[in-house]
Amino acid sequence: MTDQRLVPDWLSNPDVMLLRDVATAVLHLAAVDHLDSFALPYPPAAQRALDALVLQCLRNGAKPPAGIPEMMRWARARPLGSWPLDGLPDSLFDTTDRLIDKDSGEPAQLCHELAVRGYGDSTGRQYDQLVIDEAFRACRALSSPESYTAFRRLLVTRPVLTEEEWAEVSTDLYLDPVRHVIKEIYAPVPPHFRRAGAYLCCHRCLTLLHPVSDTEWWCERDQCRHQGPAPHGRELVVAVSGELRQLRKPLRQFVTGPGRAEVSLDRELRALGLTVEMWPGFDAYDLRITFPDGHVWAVDVKDWAHPAFLGRAATVVRAEPPYDEACWVVPGFRVRARRDYLDVYAKERGAGAGGLRLLTDDQLMRAARLRLSGERGPSASIRPLFVAHTTSASADDQAAPSDGARKNGADHA
Repeated sequence: MTDQRLVPDWLSNPDVMLLRDVATAVLHLAAVDHLDSFALPYPPAAQRALDALVLQCLRNGAKPPAGIPEMMRWARARPLGSWPLDGLPDSLFDTTDRLIDKDSGEPAQLCHELAVRGYGDSTGRQYDQLVIDEAFRACRALSSPESYTAFRRLLVTRPVLTEEEWAEVSTDLYLDPVRHVIKEIYAPVPPHFRRAGAYLCCHRCLTLLHPVSDTEWWCERDQCRHQGPAPHGRELVVAVSGELRQLRKPLRQFVTGPGRAEVSLDRELRALGLTVEMWPGFDAYDLRITFPDGHVWAVDVKDWAHPAFLGRAATVVRAEPPYDEACWVVPGFRVRARRDYLDVYAKERGAGAGGLRLLTDDQLMRAARLRLSGERGPSASIRPLFVAHTTSASADDQAAPSDGARKNGADHA
């Protein structure tokens, strides 16, 4: 298990903090069309980020961006590892890590993680967590776990609503406790999502596609793009659907996205004959999996672009409802796209995580099949894995303790 005291605090590295400021500026400016002719002054946060970047470039003897439009071009054209910032930790970013997707011009998920997640919790809880916490509070106050489950399922399965669907949601009795939350989190869809009087949804993730040319559409989810061109889902003609509403971006990114993986795992695990409960105990964790012998796994699904940020966020899975073993799961495409993903997570995971493992969805399914077949060794376990004399180990190359811990809610030996 990694001792957090041995991990360099790269989140406080001045160049990482500078990139966090640039990422925040990118998000602020992302909705601005024709940036070259944007009326001055620029937003103060964007100007501060540019000033800091220019100063650091001059200190390093590099040519700085001439202005905010050029800084935005850097964010799209230059991988972060090639920026003239000599103090960046080695190998923190790879050749594919950009703040803006080079094909679509939209902020990359990494940009959101740097701006929203990469600064820890020093500025308070983030928007998506505030929303989830408020829904939790409202449903728990009325002792209505079914309302909370309905709310979570809404965010995962219906990120886009037509006028008719909005009316349907507005009269759903299960959602009464969170009506005030729903009114806040669904916002009118900007016109730049529309082409020829219609919107188009992604068939895989159900979010709206972005038109990037007269014939091409772009999906904002990394996983969809990894699988190839986004398959066209339902077409919503404005004259028929009326005004559309969609979840705000942080919720689409950090709730809807992982939620699609949760729903997929739920379906696959049930197909094996396992009992699965989603978001048990008012979302204590994502999936509670019960085997025929009563053994219980607790699983939280995460979908972050950068494994170091995920490692820093790792915490022990909540103890209730009780379970025997627990882990976090990441979609397998993340590891296929970045082979050191699990190692970086393990390296950055703090002592407070109790050795919490990170597995891919494929690894979780394989472990479940092995346990169902009667295997009780490390390959059929998701228990935290502790390895002596090392600070980095992936989920597949560590040895697990025996399957003898009591079901007391703790996910470490």
